[in-house]
Amino acid sequence: MNRIRHTALALAALAFCATLAQASSHREAPFITTAPKVDATDFYMFRSYEANRSEYVTLIANYLPLQDAYGGPNYFALDPNALYEIHIDNNGDAREDLSFQFRFRNTLANNGAGVNLTIGGKSVGIPLVQAGAVANVNDANLQLAETYTVAVVRGDRRRGTVQAITAVNGGATTFAKPVDNIGVKTIPDYAGYAAKHIHNVNIPGCSMPAKVFVGQRQDPFAVNLGTIFDLVNAPVSVITDPALIGAAPNTIADKNVTTLALEVHRSCLKSGEQGDDVIGGWTSASLRQARVLDGSPPSGHQASEKTGGAWVQVSRLGMPLVNEVVIGLKDKDKFNASRPSGDGQFADYVTNPTLPALLEIALGAPGIAPTNFPRTDLVTTFLTGIKGVNQPRTVTASEMLRLNTAIAPVPFAQQNRLGIVGNILAGGSDNAGYPNGRRPKDDVVDISLVAVMGGLCMANGDTDALGFGAACKPSAVPLGATAFRLHDAVDQAVVPLLPGFPYLNTPLPGSR
Repeated sequence: MNRIRHTALALAALAFCATLAQASSHREAPFITTAPKVDATDFYMFRSYEANRSEYVTLIANYLPLQDAYGGPNYFALDPNALYEIHIDNNGDAREDLSFQFRFRNTLANNGAGVNLTIGGKSVGIPLVQAGAVANVNDANLQLAETYTVAVVRGDRRRGTVQAITAVNGGATTFAKPVDNIGVKTIPDYAGYAAKHIHNVNIPGCSMPAKVFVGQRQDPFAVNLGTIFDLVNAPVSVITDPALIGAAPNTIADKNVTTLALEVHRSCLKSGEQGDDVIGGWTSASLRQARVLDGSPPSGHQASEKTGGAWVQVSRLGMPLVNEVVIGLKDKDKFNASRPSGDGQFADYVTNPTLPALLEIALGAPGIAPTNFPRTDLVTTFLTGIKGVNQPRTVTASEMLRLNTAIAPVPFAQQNRLGIVGNILAGGSDNAGYPNGRRPKDDVVDISLVAVMGGLCMANGDTDALGFGAACKPSAVPLGATAFRLHDAVDQAVVPLLPGFPYLNTPLPGSR
């Protein structure tokens, strides 16, 4: 009987990971699968742990999932007809106080004529984005120039005060984006080439200069993707053995994403109210309300589409995995279109989650789901922040990533991959990780697995040490201490990363 129950628990853990297998936000809702250029994949917010940058906060929003590096000849330019945003709520009221808005422009060289070659006495446009090796920001061999602007909006994202972010040197308001990593012959030193596109910028209203980078990166998320989708087609014995973390391959290790990254002094993100150092953050993308397709488009780049009307939000991402494993299928598009201030409509998905019960039904393993209702542990984790760690002084329950900017960063080598959960288990001093913000090293799949199956109630104890409520106690967790050992057999901590901004690794090349 014990062996059967152990196997059922292992299957439950792995089946839960099947729901995570879209990665933390890859193709998570029906509509967004039709518009990958505005599909947010991951959002990170953390105190910078690069040497001599600890007073800064890094914000990273990744878009356009599952990029194959060889995806030429057009590769993965972002959408000039979209609005990409990173939002900050710095007073806990579930409304944005700061928004960083990114707009893109993709133009052909030579004033739209592109690069031409003389063939038989005629000037004819080339079919590739490059006419030779590329080394510089404005290389003459590059036929397609990708540029962008960034604005900061104070107050409501559509009605607030809008000001342009400018380059420290020269005051330019337009910034160059590196072309994707086409391959080693076109761009032999892609790391060096991309580094030229890290821009030092001034943010209006902020006395400290910031940094911005937009460009392709290796996908930093780790998950055992295809195997899990195939009806959990993997050995189950490894899932409750912590020694076997890393036993399964990261099947998206060969994918790239496109990163929007900002590094901003923490004083520029806080509300200014004495003693409140907690900020909330999320990313969104919007498209115009109307689109007309031209059946006979003129010459140019992406000339078939004409857009107009108001902006309509189609993507939203704060805490990882929420739309994937918490929100019901019928409301996934609605969630992507919503703002945190309206999250009351989704409260039942958090207080009374269906996922643990679905596992019991699917596995024929009744009695493994936590029994504390409402799930105050999940409300705290996803909707308010943990009191004394990352909960604002006054808070409106709403879904977003929350970071206490007063908690010092931890050097990469000392970071606990399980964030606060790992800190509790180890009795350590790393409170700078998920769900207090999110760092690239944080294994959010394993942390979320521990949380949804009751691990936080185990940590809460009978004395309600963490303030999760009297119902959230060990007796409400059928898995007991096993909840702390659950994992997806993929090790997030070994994903290759950079030691400093923009932190995410150089993208994989189209040829190697």
